[in-house]
Amino acid sequence: MKFLASIFICFNFLLVVLSLDTITIDQPIKDGDTIVSSGGVYELGFFRPGKSTNRYVGIWYKKISTGTVVWVANRNNPLYDTSGVLMLNPDGILVLVNSTNAMIWSTNSSTTLKNPIARLLDSGNLVIREENEKRSEIFAWQSFDYPGDTLLPGMKLGRNLVTGLDWYISSWKSPDDPGIGEFVERMDIQGYPQLFVWKGSSIAFSSGPWNGLAFSGSPSLQPNTYFTFGFVLNKEEVYYKYDLKNGSLPTRVVLTSTGLINHYTWIDRTQSWVLYLTAQFDNCDRFKLCGPYARCVINNSPPCECLQADWSTGCVRRTPLACHQDGFRKFTGIKVPDTRKSWFNERIGLEECKKLCLEDCKCTAYSNIDVRDGGSGCLLWFGDLIDIRELSPNQQDLFVRVAASEVDKNRKRKKSRMTAIVSAVVATCVLSLLAWCALFHRRKKRKGKEVGTDDMELPLFDLVTVANATKNFSSANVIGEGGFGAVYKGKLRNGPEIAVKRLSEYSGQGLQELKNELILISKLQHRNLVKLLGYCLEEEERMLIYEFMPNNSLDYFIFDQSRKGSLSWINRYEIAMGISRGLLYLHQDSRLRIIHRDLKTSNILLDIDLNPRISDFGLAKIFGADQTEGKTKRVIGTYGYMSPEYVVDGKYSVKSDVFSLGVLLLEIISGRKNRKFHHLSHHHNLLGHAWLLWNEGKALELMDECLKESYVESQVLICIQVSLLCVQKLPEDRPTMASVVFWLSNEGVELPQPKQPGFFIERDSTDQSNESTDERCITGNDLSLTILEAR
Repeated sequence: MKFLASIFICFNFLLVVLSLDTITIDQPIKDGDTIVSSGGVYELGFFRPGKSTNRYVGIWYKKISTGTVVWVANRNNPLYDTSGVLMLNPDGILVLVNSTNAMIWSTNSSTTLKNPIARLLDSGNLVIREENEKRSEIFAWQSFDYPGDTLLPGMKLGRNLVTGLDWYISSWKSPDDPGIGEFVERMDIQGYPQLFVWKGSSIAFSSGPWNGLAFSGSPSLQPNTYFTFGFVLNKEEVYYKYDLKNGSLPTRVVLTSTGLINHYTWIDRTQSWVLYLTAQFDNCDRFKLCGPYARCVINNSPPCECLQADWSTGCVRRTPLACHQDGFRKFTGIKVPDTRKSWFNERIGLEECKKLCLEDCKCTAYSNIDVRDGGSGCLLWFGDLIDIRELSPNQQDLFVRVAASEVDKNRKRKKSRMTAIVSAVVATCVLSLLAWCALFHRRKKRKGKEVGTDDMELPLFDLVTVANATKNFSSANVIGEGGFGAVYKGKLRNGPEIAVKRLSEYSGQGLQELKNELILISKLQHRNLVKLLGYCLEEEERMLIYEFMPNNSLDYFIFDQSRKGSLSWINRYEIAMGISRGLLYLHQDSRLRIIHRDLKTSNILLDIDLNPRISDFGLAKIFGADQTEGKTKRVIGTYGYMSPEYVVDGKYSVKSDVFSLGVLLLEIISGRKNRKFHHLSHHHNLLGHAWLLWNEGKALELMDECLKESYVESQVLICIQVSLLCVQKLPEDRPTMASVVFWLSNEGVELPQPKQPGFFIERDSTDQSNESTDERCITGNDLSLTILEAR
């Protein structure tokens, strides 16, 4: 009998163990009970969100980040005490009841089951099925069909075209209330499908159509080490889905209560969720911001511009169309327009697509559907073209219908340019026959080969021109001095003012740095990068000729007690934004992937409107598409701005520049130098001081006294938080520049909490700068400001 009793006890124990991931007719769960998926990945039970006292049934991570909820059952119908019970009835319906046995929530399955069970899977999916059903994909009901604010790997975001089931995610009202908020992301199947984020009845953001690689409006969604992703469109379903790679870190996509689509990845070593990417970048992602037939260019001010220069105010077509006699103009590097008024065919090619568009007088544009392998498929637009923005990485070309006369004008302009080019070439060839010109050319050629400028697309200035422009390199024209040598102000005859960077024979930099800067900056074009006009390599001279910046460098203002008052908070905020956008261009959007390696206030020049220009690319490095990190034995740069991993191990990456940017932002906010900073109560540098104030809830005390009358508190706090995120000790903890630009552009965005900064150590009390502690601010009322001369 004892033996049989033991067997019976073991059998019951086994049943209990086997039922840890299930709810059965006989085994409901009460508040305080939970079930856990078989692999221990997810847990289901009752919980209380944030500061709320209400109770909800939800699913959250079990092994990691306990408390990160990924699904809620009774979102809009909370329980007000701990009397709730989640039970499975004999028909296979999950029901949540309160203390009076009133139904709070239930599943809506119409399928009747004989032996139902509800099981929590390791995917995070709660499923109801027949207990003896062997086919794992057959469910009477599943939570994956009714997502909350989170899209998990394996979930579908789209539409079942047979049943009409709509897979969408909706934001929480707040961190304390999981009720359905004001933002919803769902698939729109009018025309060619695209994902919209709705705010109430208005569209806030569009993903653009799928182009075979990603959504047209989300180029940051790239192949990565964490997950695979794809888009499915057939007669039965249309949806987007992503799946984790084997051994990948947990990843989730969340629609936040502010309408952002954030991708998070769990980092075991730091035990925290890291923002991997955000679908929305900046203000140009606001749906149809610029209206019809216009594109948004974030670096322009204002950002909107018409697709065609010949269109009048409001981007209305001046020259009427003539249907079959019309032509098309090609646009590249853009997010293609809203596709709700479109037609598509995946089997025909681009030439037939063009023909179809031309034959239909209502067709306004065409493109291919899939950009892979040279492009395939046909997508036609009808009606106004809206929600277009500049996105340089985009590979999908758009052909916009224009009047035939405009096509002819373009052809004539191209023909005129070609004629001019041919004439210039002929003239050059004739002149090159002259002996003295040939000799002069060979001398320059030898010098050019020494530096490596054979493929430069920049003018080569002769020494006489530069000498005349700078009054024979007069000391009165010197406007700066750096590691390269002196910088002279000059004025070209019948031309613009210039800044001439002249390599000194005593310079710590040499040919390699000159070559580096010349090659890099000649290939870069951005409003927040200094513009190189040309170069001079004659006799022993090596010079770079830049556009002249009338307002000197950033350090000229913010570290000078008599000048810092002339930079209001809005000036400093716009300067911070401009620097960040320029750095984002270098890291992500330019033809080359550039690591600057010497970002600091003296290398930020200011134009006539105080727009910032990143300069001095002598130490910059080019990275390949697959390269993420470099290493050097020659650590060169500026102490106080260099990241810990670069100083200690010689390792540099885009995250090294992010660290430098963080230091620079803190200096902009405080008006104090990082290395020369000292405080009466501690011996930390500026980074350490900012970190201490942040943890004490006194972050605003970091702000420059000169900003007291002009600052916007929310912007200052965001800038300080972003700065501290940038200067975190570990490179992997620091954000990307895409995240930095997005955070600075969008107030109200939820940011991660910063960790301890790099170089968070106390200096010896004797190692203090003699920097004045005078915080007196001379404002515009105290100072008569004149135009400043600089590089």
